[in-house]
Amino acid sequence: MSDFPFFRLADFEVARTHLANRIRKTPLLDLSPVRNSPCADARLLLKLENLQPTGSFKIRGANNKLSMLTQAQKAAGLITASGGNHGLGVAYAAAQEGIPAVIYLPANSPEVKATKLVSWGADVRWEGEVWDEANVAALAYAKSSGMTYIHPFADPHVIHGQGTISLEILEKAPEVDRLLVAVGGGGLIAGVATAAKLAKPNVKVIGIEPVGAPTHFESRRAGDVVTLETIETRAGTLAPRRSEPLNFDLIQKYVDDIVLVEDADMERAARWLWDELAIATELSGAAAIAALMTGAVQPEANTTVCAIICGAGTEGIIQ
Repeated sequence: MSDFPFFRLADFEVARTHLANRIRKTPLLDLSPVRNSPCADARLLLKLENLQPTGSFKIRGANNKLSMLTQAQKAAGLITASGGNHGLGVAYAAAQEGIPAVIYLPANSPEVKATKLVSWGADVRWEGEVWDEANVAALAYAKSSGMTYIHPFADPHVIHGQGTISLEILEKAPEVDRLLVAVGGGGLIAGVATAAKLAKPNVKVIGIEPVGAPTHFESRRAGDVVTLETIETRAGTLAPRRSEPLNFDLIQKYVDDIVLVEDADMERAARWLWDELAIATELSGAAAIAALMTGAVQPEANTTVCAIICGAGTEGIIQ
């Protein structure tokens, strides 16, 4: 598109070739036969990104960005700030190429993710209460150290990587009518929505945010990027106080609606995924199912809905 010159369908196809030997092509699970489906009259598919080596879709964006770096940028080492999943993607990509990685985490990141980061050789540093505060520290250290900073959501190459999910979904199920996507900083939904709309303009894309972190919901209502005063959710990977103009603009153009769910709704959805399918997901990974269970999203009868299960974890099923 002329107003987004770096976001053509071909850019997502190129990213897909970059990722061919770096990620898993995750399953698309058809839940039509499942009893008590949260989609009573519609067909429900699950895109199981929780089965990536790092437990989330973030491995796509991190690896696609790494594939675009020069040797000098790689040699300088990688640095980022993350609620956990993007850090895992960066650390995993760095470990695969034998280069150093520094990951800044806020206090609301799960300790289990920090442990995994360390096991992959990352230098983990804790800073601030939320991602935004950790990111300030990461940017400052990147400037002083010369390390290569990788933004978790406001980078075109990261967004291209996340959008490859749509290519895989529509390749297997071109009949999909609606995509349900959890929203944190906005890298996932920006990529998924842009790629999906460029490939199939009539598909609808719905974002789901926590009530306690309605970053994009409020930005859409205001017509510009807003900064939340407070964050009140346990879904740490969906909890930036602010997004960025790139993500806002793509979401404004390509996302049809954004709805909100409570933490308790995500917990209930995570428990349903575990009880019915033995899928262990963090709260963000259950957000799309929560939107269906609460009626925040009500698909039309005889349509095909795809929910992206974006991250693995156990906080939704172990209290």
